[in-house]
Amino acid sequence: MNKIFKNAKEATADIKEGVTIMFGGFGLCGIPENCIASLVEMKVSNLTCISNNAGVDDFGIGLMLHQKQVKKMISSYVGENAEFERQLLSGELEVELIPQGTLATRCMAAGYGLPAIYTPAGVGTEVANGKEIRSFNGKDYLLEMAFDADFALVKAWKGDTLGNLIFKGTARNFNPLMAMAGKITIAEVEELLPAGELDPNEIHTPGIYVNRIFKGENYEKRIENLTLSK
Repeated sequence: MNKIFKNAKEATADIKEGVTIMFGGFGLCGIPENCIASLVEMKVSNLTCISNNAGVDDFGIGLMLHQKQVKKMISSYVGENAEFERQLLSGELEVELIPQGTLATRCMAAGYGLPAIYTPAGVGTEVANGKEIRSFNGKDYLLEMAFDADFALVKAWKGDTLGNLIFKGTARNFNPLMAMAGKITIAEVEELLPAGELDPNEIHTPGIYVNRIFKGENYEKRIENLTLSK
């Protein structure tokens, strides 16, 4: 099976209107910049996006929000995007806010083939509305369903032609979990190597989870809030 694609445009060409997509990254760290740029260019719309964040106004998923490509946003942190706030308050955008650990575990459950998980996070809050609650050893837990995503778009530091991935630093956040969870996982990498070149002990995501891989380019690696010491 040849997993190598020329670029993001080729790798994302069959992403159609109305699908559900996972986006790796935390804030602006480790986001699939090339894939997002391709989706913006394609103007594919009515998307359900699962991501830790909603980008910022001029970068990341924020670029898709400005083009009204996102129908529903499933996230845990959305505090840096004024356009997201405007669309939420105006009723233009469906939003499901999830505790961050629950978001990660629902990704993990999908990757492991589990239909659902039980978690104490959110019990007694609005997060619990309409959800099954069960008690284990005297403590209440919410039933949370595993995600069902058509695509997972992730960004890695290094990858090989078999799809094995290595993430660098804090880019090893939601990327490995989401790489496991998508029906079709597309990985963009800074460095693409022949099979056998990566140290097996350093691989974070085995290639069995990755369907498509390409070498990305022109990474901005934007910093969300630059803070300098005096």
